[in-house]
Amino acid sequence: MAPSGFSTIVDHASSSNPRLWLFSVFGGILMCKIVYELTGIISPLIYKGFVKLENAQKLEWKNRGFSTFHAIFVAIGSVYLLVISDLFDEHARDEWIINRSSALSDAVLGISIGYFLTDLGMIIWTYPTLGGFEYFLHHGLSLLAIGQSLLSGQVQFYILIVLFTEITTPFVNLRWYLDVSGKKNSTLYMLNGVALFVGWLAARVILFVFFFSHMYARLYQVKQVYTMGFYSTVTIPPALALMNLFWFWKIAKGLIKTLTKAKGHKH
Repeated sequence: MAPSGFSTIVDHASSSNPRLWLFSVFGGILMCKIVYELTGIISPLIYKGFVKLENAQKLEWKNRGFSTFHAIFVAIGSVYLLVISDLFDEHARDEWIINRSSALSDAVLGISIGYFLTDLGMIIWTYPTLGGFEYFLHHGLSLLAIGQSLLSGQVQFYILIVLFTEITTPFVNLRWYLDVSGKKNSTLYMLNGVALFVGWLAARVILFVFFFSHMYARLYQVKQVYTMGFYSTVTIPPALALMNLFWFWKIAKGLIKTLTKAKGHKH
């Protein structure tokens, strides 16, 4: 029988440092603030047209700056924890993979929570400038899943896989930057579109196939997660996967349109 959520969280808190969680979340918020301000300082030096952008565009430009930084950070952190370190190596220890965590994995999840809180706060404050309902849904589900995993110390393996999918975010942001900069017909825009399509297919479609097959093969472990954590684990990733498929369809349509336009210009 799976333990209660309260006892699981208390047990993990006693073996971890709750102050690390708070510092990590605060560090994630501070990271966003620093990168947001630096993006506003550096951007005019790189792109002269930045000063002529509308205020809403400048806001989104800087917002996408810390979005890109967070994506790169969690992608590197996830690769290290999942592949390079032996934390989730099933042959390295006898402990079930769903119960494995470390100070570093806790810190990565905490920083990511800080990012999602900051971004969600900006989305709400400036609504609908930075996004609509789909962003509320995505960020809300992400915070629920990451928060539970951080507090309980469970299913961090699966949460880190989902966080790795943020590796596609820099391509999404570069696409927006090029569009706003008037470079929608450039070769870089087209190449970035191809990279986004391939990256999304690999990280947000094929990787989810591995995610679900891995979880199905270890369902006997997942069933031991506390009740709310179990239902979150078996419902939130499928919801995110469906959102990813919807966005993949839109990316594919956009890429076909861009390539068709480029072919027309060539002829």
